[in-house]
Amino acid sequence: MGTNGSTMLEPLRQGLPPVDPTAVSGSASCALPARYEAVRGARSFTRSTLAQWGLDDRFDDVALVVSELVTNALRHALPEDARGGGEPEPPVRLHLMRWSTRLVCAVRDPSEDRPGGAFVPERTEENCDLESGRGLFLVDSYSDSWGWHPLAGRLTGKVVWALFMLQEA
Repeated sequence: MGTNGSTMLEPLRQGLPPVDPTAVSGSASCALPARYEAVRGARSFTRSTLAQWGLDDRFDDVALVVSELVTNALRHALPEDARGGGEPEPPVRLHLMRWSTRLVCAVRDPSEDRPGGAFVPERTEENCDLESGRGLFLVDSYSDSWGWHPLAGRLTGKVVWALFMLQEA
C-alpha cells in the first residue's frame, strides 16, 4: 500500500485517470465546453458522481474546489478564440477518482502556464485580492493537498489536481 502521491497520479500526466481496477474503486470524467456555464455542469456532474459513490456529505467542499479549478482552467487556459466553442474536442476535462480513503479531482486544460499565475502559498495575504490567488487559496484550504504538472508525451497543457482524504467505510 506504499503508493505515494506522485505515483498514484502519474497517469494524469498522460491526461488519463489511473485505470488499474485494483487501485481505483471509482473513476468518472466529463469534457467541459469552453464557456463559463461549464462550471455549473461540472458541479452537477460532481454531485451525481459523489451521490453514486455514497459521498454526498463531501459535496460542499469538493464542489467548491471543482468550481475553482474549472473556473481557473476556463479563465487562464483558453486562448481567446477558443471561448465560445467550435472545437471538436472540448479543451477542459474534469476527472474524479476515488480510492477507499482518497478522492482526487483533476482538471486538465490546454495551457502550459502554472496555475494561478502569481499564487504562492507563503504569500497569500498579498495575493488574496487576485481572483486566481484567492481561488487557489480556497483550493488549498478545502482540500488535503493539491498540485499540478504538465501533461506528458504529445499532449500539451497541464493537470491541476486536489486530493481529499476520506473516512474508511
